Amino acid sequence: MKTILITGCSSGFGLETARYFLERDWRVIATLRRPREDLLPRSERLRMLALDVTDPHSIAAAVQAAGPIDALVNNAGIGLLNALEGTSPQAVRELFATNTLGTLEMTRAVLPQMRTRRCGVIVNVTSTVTVQPLRLLSVYTATKAAVNAFTESLALELEPFNIRVRLVLPGRAPDTRFGENARARMADGIPEPYAALAQSVFESWSASGPVTRAIDVAEAVWRAVNDASCPMRLPAGADAQLSVQA
Repeated sequence: MKTILITGCSSGFGLETARYFLERDWRVIATLRRPREDLLPRSERLRMLALDVTDPHSIAAAVQAAGPIDALVNNAGIGLLNALEGTSPQAVRELFATNTLGTLEMTRAVLPQMRTRRCGVIVNVTSTVTVQPLRLLSVYTATKAAVNAFTESLALELEPFNIRVRLVLPGRAPDTRFGENARARMADGIPEPYAALAQSVFESWSASGPVTRAIDVAEAVWRAVNDASCPMRLPAGADAQLSVQA
């Protein structure tokens, strides 16, 4: 039985991916900052572990508790919606610590066991804003674009050890808490010169059109893990497909 460790399973993409793999007979290590047993159906193949990807001690403890890991999904992330001028240095560091460095450090922690066994898959979940930029997401986009570059270089680095590395790029996902959380991090508010721009952005986000569902991401991760012939970048969602083709 194969084991997958997924970060950021409190809701949205991570939670749905954990459910998807659990339903397909994988052993699932679902991680989140504050584990809740009611999030997923009870199963002997499910284990929920506390994990803060910005804390080296938390990472080490979770990886040790998980045991052998066949697939790692770096999904944990936070959003921030604001103009650069309205984003504090502390908020910038927080985003990079979670979205970028958290991915690097989780990967670093799991690599030795995969390299020793000469097998494994690492899937990093980023965003289509890295291929089709949007307004007021410059800092967030930078954190995810860094992961894209890291992933593509790492794939070459790990190829001799038979470890595959892939990217999943979701689009706009109104059925997750990303937008809500991103707005909540506008602690300093939108600077007045950007107020009209922000209003138009909020209106565009509420407009109808193709979107990404959590199940789209789960299916893309499943393919990334199980299909060795799949491309490096996998768009997840109808809007994501359009963004990548643009």
